Amino acid sequence: MNLMTEELKKIVPAFYETEDVALDDKIVYAKFFLLGSSWSWYIFEYDADTNCIFGLVDGIEQEIGYQSIDELEALRGPLELIVERDLYFKPTKFVDLKL
Repeated sequence: MNLMTEELKKIVPAFYETEDVALDDKIVYAKFFLLGSSWSWYIFEYDADTNCIFGLVDGIEQEIGYQSIDELEALRGPLELIVERDLYFKPTKFVDLKL
């Protein structure tokens, strides 16, 4: 699955555009998840040159950082399941996710 669609690339801010926005006020533009696991990625920013995202990964622990889209698309979980984009996720403030 192509995780970063052209539509997402148009609306997700570039790296560092939201660095002055408090975490609770940041907009999460997309959610990716690894099928068959509890891992999810919540996207704040995107860099087209490196094809990387900045956001929160929620797995064994929660951590904010950078992740390669290419690595996510190559990742395989239990039973060789893949990372997918939540097609029903709507952009929302981070605080409203209630993680």
